[in-house]
Amino acid sequence: MHVKKGDKVMVISGKDKGKTGVILAAFPKNDRVVVEGVNIVKKHAKPSQDNPQGGIISREAAIHVSNVMPIDPKTGQPTRVGYKEVDGKKVRIAKKSGEKLD
Repeated sequence: MHVKKGDKVMVISGKDKGKTGVILAAFPKNDRVVVEGVNIVKKHAKPSQDNPQGGIISREAAIHVSNVMPIDPKTGQPTRVGYKEVDGKKVRIAKKSGEKLD
C-alpha cells in the first residue's frame, strides 16, 4: 500500500472528495483505510457497559485505498508515491517535490 497509519491524505473521489485527514487505521489485506473525519456513518447501538445510554453513534468507516492520495509535505498538494533506496532502506518519496514521506 502507498499509505500507512499516521499519513496526512486527501480523498480524491467519492462523496467526501476534497476532504483531508489523518489515517487512523490501515487494513492492507482488504486494501482499505480509515481516515479521520471522512466517510461518517451512523451506527445504532444498544445500551451496554461502555455506552449505558445507547442510541445512534457517528463514526468513520473504511474507504478503499485507491480513493486517497498522500499530501506532499512541501507543497500541501496531493501527490503520487515513489520509492527510493537510501542507506539500504526503501523510503517513500513524494513524486511532486521529491521530499521524503516517512
